[in-house]
Amino acid sequence: MGMTMTQKILAAHAGLDHVEAGQLIRAKLDMVLANDITGPVAINEFEKAGFEGVFDKSKVSLVMDHFTPNKDIKSAEQCKQCRTFARRFDIDNFYDVGNMGIEHALLPEKGLVAAGDAIIGADSHTCTYGALGAFSTGVGSTDLAAGIATGEAWFKIPSALKFELKGELQENVCGKDVILHIIGLIGVDGALYKSMEFCGEGVKSLSMDDRLCIANMAIEAGAKNGIFPVDEITVAYMDGRVKREWKKYEADPDAVYDETYVIDLSTLKPTVSFPHLPENTKTIDEVGDVPIDQVVIGSCTNGRLEDMEIAAKILKGKKIHPNVRGIVIPATQAIYKECIRLGYLDIFIDAGCVVSTPTCGPCLGGHMGILAAGERCVATTNRNFVGRMGHVESEVYLASPAVAAASAIAGKIAGPKGE
Repeated sequence: MGMTMTQKILAAHAGLDHVEAGQLIRAKLDMVLANDITGPVAINEFEKAGFEGVFDKSKVSLVMDHFTPNKDIKSAEQCKQCRTFARRFDIDNFYDVGNMGIEHALLPEKGLVAAGDAIIGADSHTCTYGALGAFSTGVGSTDLAAGIATGEAWFKIPSALKFELKGELQENVCGKDVILHIIGLIGVDGALYKSMEFCGEGVKSLSMDDRLCIANMAIEAGAKNGIFPVDEITVAYMDGRVKREWKKYEADPDAVYDETYVIDLSTLKPTVSFPHLPENTKTIDEVGDVPIDQVVIGSCTNGRLEDMEIAAKILKGKKIHPNVRGIVIPATQAIYKECIRLGYLDIFIDAGCVVSTPTCGPCLGGHMGILAAGERCVATTNRNFVGRMGHVESEVYLASPAVAAASAIAGKIAGPKGE
């Protein structure tokens, strides 16, 4: 019986020739990640267990991105705890205010994750790195503490779903629309503890930013991970970033999948996820008249340069609706600087938007855009649960940067061509 991409990576990291779905293994890790919310919990568990060192200071990343710049005393104390830990063990990859970014945009940008890696992070969207052909998944802070100390983690080998992509995306349709369409198709538990493996000739039409977005939201379908094949686009992205050897894994021809879904990318339309679950999707022509109060363009899902470019093209020479607060958050300092160089920040500010330093901020109801009761927000983020961005009576509508920018101008949910 053949193995999937995910199964091959996990088998290799466990030192095994073959694994099967449901099997328990102990695997070596290439990167262990925490942020300013989950890091302190992991550090507490690390100390409680009596660990006295980290397994490899170059394979631990601590990224201060959720409540930074610190919004209050508690968040300042959390960052201080991570900072102290990083200095104590001379952690190579500690990213603080001024040189940080949203973790799942920052690590690929810095070349800290690569094809064939096994990665855990105490954040559910760690599954993002599957875009590079790596196995990556979110874990609890206790598992992370053990990973920091030992460089290993226990896994149950997941079964898999195959998503065969055909055709090419139409204008103003992007990776966000692909993953929202898929979640609407299979539901928020449709891939529960499974690997979502993407393949087919349609993959080559997806940019790396599209793939990072799609893999990022695999968790919103309940998946253990999402993963893409390694192709020329992957290699070009890693070239100049990744300074070490990496390995390409391919699924066996006789790999077993629980189900196969065929997605024709050319038929997809801009898609919006209505409150209060990502699976509650409508295409832009089904939306109706939904006035909004706020737009957020950013996050680990859609804060990359391509996302900024899409939003800037739509907002150029326009003003956002007077009833709308527009918040733009480039995901890393490098993306922020490139937005300055390309003139995107001028476009955003001239349109009436505020531009923030990199932060997760409003996505989790942290800061930089909390909603009041009754307010609605179109966001390029990844979750729209009750109270996710503020008051329990507020509403979050998930969409692409194109739809978010067009909606900011219209003052209601709208497509980039006025749909």
